[in-house]
Amino acid sequence: MSNVKNDAQIKEEKVSVLSKFWLCSADCLCGTANGLLTGGGMTYFFTSFLGLDEKLASAAWIIFAVWNAFNDPLFGYISDRTKSKLGRRIPYIRYGSFFYALFFVITWVKWPLGASQAALFAQMLITLFLFDTLYTAIATSLYVMPYTMAVSNKARSNIFLWKIFFSLISLSVPLVIFPLIKPEPGESPLKFQIIMASLGLLIFLVIFISTFFYKEKVQSENEVTENIFKAVISCFKNRSFVVFEVLSFTVIFIQTILMQGVIYYFDAFSNVPMLYAYGSLGLGAVFGVILWVKNTDVWGIKKCLLIMCIVFSSGAAVMVFFGKFLPVALICFFVAGMGFAGGMYLIPLMNGDVIDYDETVTGVRREGMYAGVNSFITKPAISFANSAFILIIKAFGYDMELSTAMQDDMAKQGILVAWMAIPALLLIICAFSLKFYPLAGEQWEKAKKELEEKHKS
Repeated sequence: MSNVKNDAQIKEEKVSVLSKFWLCSADCLCGTANGLLTGGGMTYFFTSFLGLDEKLASAAWIIFAVWNAFNDPLFGYISDRTKSKLGRRIPYIRYGSFFYALFFVITWVKWPLGASQAALFAQMLITLFLFDTLYTAIATSLYVMPYTMAVSNKARSNIFLWKIFFSLISLSVPLVIFPLIKPEPGESPLKFQIIMASLGLLIFLVIFISTFFYKEKVQSENEVTENIFKAVISCFKNRSFVVFEVLSFTVIFIQTILMQGVIYYFDAFSNVPMLYAYGSLGLGAVFGVILWVKNTDVWGIKKCLLIMCIVFSSGAAVMVFFGKFLPVALICFFVAGMGFAGGMYLIPLMNGDVIDYDETVTGVRREGMYAGVNSFITKPAISFANSAFILIIKAFGYDMELSTAMQDDMAKQGILVAWMAIPALLLIICAFSLKFYPLAGEQWEKAKKELEEKHKS
């Protein structure tokens, strides 16, 4: 009788609507700011508008990637050991929100350092360091909150469905708004800067207020005593985590380079209307959400991810060669929408299983450490995507002093190659890597249920 009651409690585990709304709103605006800045906006602003040499911009991203290799695991290690009345994560979200918004706003203002290439390079690099330090503290904490607010995949899945809707907003703003409001070379940036400052204020208010509407439920009952180096190594000993990182890196790389590419794509191929393309992308995302949610329990997370990788890579490969033609472009945008939906729904569920598996082995919860090491792998993907894109289009003859519409045919083809070729290859690698993912089948489902019983209310 007791076991039946416990099972019922697990199945009925719920997270309130207000908690989901405010968590996802904060995550949405945090992601929007990051998408605008690191998803191609900053690179465009500094190279095409302020005039920073593209090689120096690429160098800034590479140097910045080194910092990213250290700060994310370090924060994850620290946050797992944070003790406060608010919990382990909320203090970083609440008190970091002001500075996060501030650094976002000052990114779009030319600092009084002079107009030299060295001054612009220094401003870009300093901005990246300041902004990302706060992004790491806030985004990592928001990222792991669903795993501490709920135990069962059913309850977590419900949070991630909300996150998909809000993530579409955070992805759409950089994709749609930035190309419309970006200042062209020689124009006054004032209107653009006012919009960014207003967005910064909204970001601060929503993230700060959100922290009063959710709390951590699942925390480790044991003290974690291993040092940071052993903690990092133990993460990589988890084979499921290694496979997860292949997919996680790919998703972040693709999101970044796709947002970077659309800044150039619609100007280069004016025969593809932005409204039609994004409409197709949205329909694909809706179809993808329905497809993955409906079939996750039937096919399993592993099989769904495999299908997603194969379909998404095929669409990206076709786009490289035929993306200038409207019918093909619309189909490929639809497929990309399916891929985005899979990345936003399936990858977090996969990550939850990886963290849960670690607890079955170690007996402790280490969401922060896994989130930090995940960022250690995926944050460089942002730098590599930005660097790779501008270097590839440059190799195809793209002239940074001309508008995209004025580029020759070879440079426009280079935009398609830089935009879609690497994502197609990475997705194929992901499909092969899933062969080695162990968290599937009856044995894992049994272990998962035992863990849910351990954390029952």
